[in-house]
Amino acid sequence: MKKNIYTHEIELTNLQIKNRPREEFRGHLEKVKYRGYEVGQLTDGKKIVITKPGGKFVYGKVVKREDFMVWVHNPNDSSLWLISHKDIYNDLEEKGKVNPSKTIKIIDALERVFNGEEPDDVLKTTELNRPTGELPDVLLKAYKWIWGQEDCNYPEGEGREMSMRGLRELRQRLRESWEVK
Repeated sequence: MKKNIYTHEIELTNLQIKNRPREEFRGHLEKVKYRGYEVGQLTDGKKIVITKPGGKFVYGKVVKREDFMVWVHNPNDSSLWLISHKDIYNDLEEKGKVNPSKTIKIIDALERVFNGEEPDDVLKTTELNRPTGELPDVLLKAYKWIWGQEDCNYPEGEGREMSMRGLRELRQRLRESWEVK
């Protein structure tokens, strides 16, 4: 009996590499370009990109076939940053140390994206400044897709809610520290 069979549409691009001795063949394979989808343009010229499948494996078996990965792509140097919840949270913590009020506004904007608003619409209606670290549009546009990824991996909603709960707690701590000053 066959295992690991999935039914899903796939977009294919032809790739032909002739077999060669091991090192030479590996060299050609390492030059194969990544494939993904551009899903957002950032103010600094970078892009939000997703690649699918994302590779969510448990015990060597694909468990979430709808999984994808979220990247920040810099076309100038071809870099791909696999941005994560932890990266964004840490960035917000650093912002909060520099300017709690501006960081609270960014978390408020993230909550709007969490609730289904488009990041560009939020950015048009809210003035967000970065006290340090990543630009606010990076955080909002990346999180839109990270939350979408969580929605696919955990359709019950807990994945998306766990990350937002952490952001709400951070916002509350920032409010309390800001009010003390």
